[in-house]
Amino acid sequence: MAFRKAVKGTLIGGGAVATAFGLSQFFEYRKNQARLAYVEAQGELKVPFKDALPTREEQLSTLRNTEEFDVLVVGGGATGSGCALDAVTRNLKTALVERSDFSSGTSSRSTKLIHGGVRYLQKAIMKLDYEQYMMVKEALHERANLLNIAPHLSAPLPIMLPVYKWWQLPYYWAGIKMYDLVAGSQCLKSSYILSKSKALELFPMLKKDKLVGAIVYYDGQHNDARMNLAITLTAARHGAAIANYTEVVHLLKKPDPKTGQEKVCGAHCRDIITGQEFDIRAKCVINATGPFTDSLRKMDSQKTANICQPSAGVHIVIPGYYSPDNMGLLDPATSDGRVIFFLPWEKMTIAGTTDTPTEVTAHPIPLEDDINFILSEVRNYLSPDVEVRRGDVLAAWSGIRPLVTDPNSKDTQSICRNHIVNISDSGLVTIAGGKWTTYRSMAEETLDAAIKAHNLSAGPSRTVGLMLDGGKDWTPTLYIRLVQDYGLENEVAQHLAATYGGRSFEVAKMAQVTGKRWPIVGKRLVSEFPYIESEVQYAIKEYACTAIDVIARRTRLGFLNVQAADEALPRIVEIMGKELQWTEQKKNLSVGSNIEELEAAKKFLHLEMGYKARSEQLSKATEISLTAQEIARYKKRFYKFDKESKGFITTVDVQQVLEKLSIHIDENALHEILNEVDLNKNGQVELDEFLQLMCAVQRGQISDSRLAILMKTAEEGLDLRGPVSVDRSGGGV
Repeated sequence: MAFRKAVKGTLIGGGAVATAFGLSQFFEYRKNQARLAYVEAQGELKVPFKDALPTREEQLSTLRNTEEFDVLVVGGGATGSGCALDAVTRNLKTALVERSDFSSGTSSRSTKLIHGGVRYLQKAIMKLDYEQYMMVKEALHERANLLNIAPHLSAPLPIMLPVYKWWQLPYYWAGIKMYDLVAGSQCLKSSYILSKSKALELFPMLKKDKLVGAIVYYDGQHNDARMNLAITLTAARHGAAIANYTEVVHLLKKPDPKTGQEKVCGAHCRDIITGQEFDIRAKCVINATGPFTDSLRKMDSQKTANICQPSAGVHIVIPGYYSPDNMGLLDPATSDGRVIFFLPWEKMTIAGTTDTPTEVTAHPIPLEDDINFILSEVRNYLSPDVEVRRGDVLAAWSGIRPLVTDPNSKDTQSICRNHIVNISDSGLVTIAGGKWTTYRSMAEETLDAAIKAHNLSAGPSRTVGLMLDGGKDWTPTLYIRLVQDYGLENEVAQHLAATYGGRSFEVAKMAQVTGKRWPIVGKRLVSEFPYIESEVQYAIKEYACTAIDVIARRTRLGFLNVQAADEALPRIVEIMGKELQWTEQKKNLSVGSNIEELEAAKKFLHLEMGYKARSEQLSKATEISLTAQEIARYKKRFYKFDKESKGFITTVDVQQVLEKLSIHIDENALHEILNEVDLNKNGQVELDEFLQLMCAVQRGQISDSRLAILMKTAEEGLDLRGPVSVDRSGGGV
């Protein structure tokens, strides 16, 4: 009865809200229809590289040898790539350079949502802030467009907002309904209210104590790094000259013939891989470097004041069983006032984010305090039956959000809630701030300003409705053709279709025969993820230059499970080394080294993807807080392997026990298993190290130790003489 009363009480307010925003939605609809009609009337754009992309060497040659570009974009994140695509589709001669890899910064480290911002709309209503309202409105329009132009990389996602107080139900319902109304005709699906029982049916992990009900609304979700890459590749196919691992050393300037004032006319660049330096001349240079905005602005003028105020946002990835396959969760009010999302992503669960002031760095590191804060907030919303363990964190990363102050504002300390486009006295165009979802409209606004400031000859933007790379030929059933035509596993085929869209057939053609009855082709890089070896070869065609590019951005393995990524690295480096003709030891700047690549990628996983924080859960300083009974039980297990009572075990000891059980494990794999626990790195696991491991497992600091699982199941096998299975993801002991 109370539930129905709460719903009924919201109807009057909801009707008033609908009336208030009705007219603005009508005019917005007419405006969007007119823009789409314009794009359609222009017909299809010419696509010079529809089938095969130029190689990186060919792209660099174009950058070096072109007399002058109309536009040079610095920065290969979502915004920079969006600017390049917007420019080239206006028939402007376009170049783009990126110091690292495309999407290597903030654009690959987001919450993976394409959203308008529910909390921004709440602020807009509570404070009657028209600017915030328009920001949400623009983002919702861009959300619809992005879901339309890259259907293989994005999809609507229902997100549940659990309610634990009766008065909150109508309050939140009115706010969420407003979100639907602002989206208007571009509303993905209508939000709805759930009773307590229905909410628990859809999200059984939810804490049921004091739960009143829940509200479900829809936003978009995407594979952010692949989406960024799709934008970049689409620009390249339309004729933009692009190059990653190409840094700007300094800006080029020349005097304006009319005023004599120094004007930016290009950039002096260096190919980081070969060390070669060259000039790129352009009528207009666009600074789209995200957190590094001020670095390029100071190349233009040392007197320029900083406008970027970086904020670090940490996310963690935990196993998929923490959330339903197709339902996210929103915590609207955490203990410190932030918003936490808890979302299914790539068959795992992603949770975040934090919001902490930080220094600008190319290699942000997730901190243990931030990881534990997220875990603590997650525990508040999950059932006590679900033990949220630190050891279940499979990966963690930090992304730097480039919040900006408006240099044109009188109050230069005030954070700009949207983005800013600024043109310096020398003509450098800077686009900064904003959010992932609005990259396209930000790019359009930037190009409009650049064209006006530099008197470039170009028409209006044509990127609304322009399909991104792989999107045009994608259908929901495309994966079935991959299974039928190539003999790929169903899971692998679904992954390829959702990653490469219509271009997944190119990856399938490169797949090697497995030699098995099934699957016929497609050797996996690691057994529990659907990434296959041919993706490494195809990644090179997509301008991947390092192993990090493959594990972090061409595939997402490093973001999903650092341990699995670490295991896949040797094979990835081997394939790339063969394709790119790397040597075992680096001999010169232009030739890579397998050993150096492997070490660099391991360092990336260790520091930037949370492997360090994960491995530190077991250290020499770990206290052994076990009862006498527990110590006796674990000692008994240990000495089943240490038959000679040496006080330590080696791979030989483990092999002897496994042979009794008729179990064979590769010697290299055994070395890896013991090395995870070998704190002294002396090739053996001592009794104290084993007890420290079991203590960490009991505390939940470690949840997937292969040695702990192996020794437990082997002990049971010795007692029962039954089969033993070893699986990294087996859980506790």
